Amino acid sequence: MSCVPLGLAPSFGFGDRIGLATPGHVESMNRAGSGIEPIYPQQSIREMTRTQRTAQQVMDDALNGAKAAGWKGKIGADADHLKTPDDVDVTAAVGFTFFTIDPSDDVDQAADDYDEATVRSKFESVKDFAGWYDSYVGKSVGLATGTKIELTEAACMRAAVKYGKAIARALSMGDYIKKVHEDAGKDYEIELSVDETEQPTTLAEHYIIADQCLKGGMKLVSLAPRFIGDLEKGVDYKGDLTALEASLGEHAAVATLLGGYKLSLHSGSDKVSMYSLLSKQTKGQFHVKTAGTSYLEALRVVARHDEALFRQIIDFGRAHYDVDKATYHVSATLASAPAPADVSDVLELEREYLELWSEVPEGKGFTKPGRQILHCTFGSTLTDPTLGPAVRSVLESHPDTYTEVLADHFERHLRALQAGM
Repeated sequence: MSCVPLGLAPSFGFGDRIGLATPGHVESMNRAGSGIEPIYPQQSIREMTRTQRTAQQVMDDALNGAKAAGWKGKIGADADHLKTPDDVDVTAAVGFTFFTIDPSDDVDQAADDYDEATVRSKFESVKDFAGWYDSYVGKSVGLATGTKIELTEAACMRAAVKYGKAIARALSMGDYIKKVHEDAGKDYEIELSVDETEQPTTLAEHYIIADQCLKGGMKLVSLAPRFIGDLEKGVDYKGDLTALEASLGEHAAVATLLGGYKLSLHSGSDKVSMYSLLSKQTKGQFHVKTAGTSYLEALRVVARHDEALFRQIIDFGRAHYDVDKATYHVSATLASAPAPADVSDVLELEREYLELWSEVPEGKGFTKPGRQILHCTFGSTLTDPTLGPAVRSVLESHPDTYTEVLADHFERHLRALQAGM
């Protein structure tokens, strides 16, 4: 069993931070039926570091799990959030096929707040990275939606300041990925992630970034913009869904105009209320990436089979949250969720920290802040010499429960996406 590029087919990434979730992922695919292709091996370099797993372990756990569950269809493999050639080397060597370039370290995160004088000053220091600038200034780009993207001097200059170095880094990484695979005679595809910014990606920025990548020869199959609204980890979308649908349509129109690539939703776990809008507006050319939600479902198994351990994990997570949340977009505070000692009923504790689907309105995802506390502290928990092995032991002792909660969880995700197709 090996992994292959999935092209423009709608796809769904199932992250697994422990290595035991794939049978549940497969069962959710079986229940939901055809129409969406799965990516079972999916892990970022950051997650591998935090969980102390290797790229080979991630690949082996996913493929062995899929084989054991009887999966016969295609499988993609996402080497997520790659920042260096070394990241490419270690993931390409074990058979990953979908390479997500993350140039966020080279994005000027403050660019949207600069006044005109500051933008002009900053532009002087980055213009060598933005040789494309003159070719866009003054251009007007019409979209099928009727919208016109006006590439004014101000828009192009701010895009150069914000993304000039990042685009150069992305193109360099794309060239390296291409060389590695051409030398090995293997196929591959690339996703570009520009979603980790405070401000949404403008249509002008989207157009310039994607156009430059395609003109530079990047095998771009998927792009992850920063969408409007709040896409916090572990909870449903926060924002105006009507405005979001219109915005998704505009971004999809940019992708179509430039020749077609998928729009990718990162931090996609539990964003159920926006799924049908995404699949509808992209006409099925989408990718959704989830990761931490499978870990949270693992903790649901712990809650139902080892209450004392579940309470211990929550206490541990609360103690580590303020440090571990630093690299995540979350709003939960320790005060927003009760301490385990204040909740006597384990079902109520599960409701506060994991939520129950039976209590969530149809078409919506989870919203409890307690989920974010557990979500952000996965690395500390799983690498703790006592808690990590204890969680794994519960899952290995109750594989049927883990498969069932995952299958129920992800079938809801997949069916929400199918509803818009």
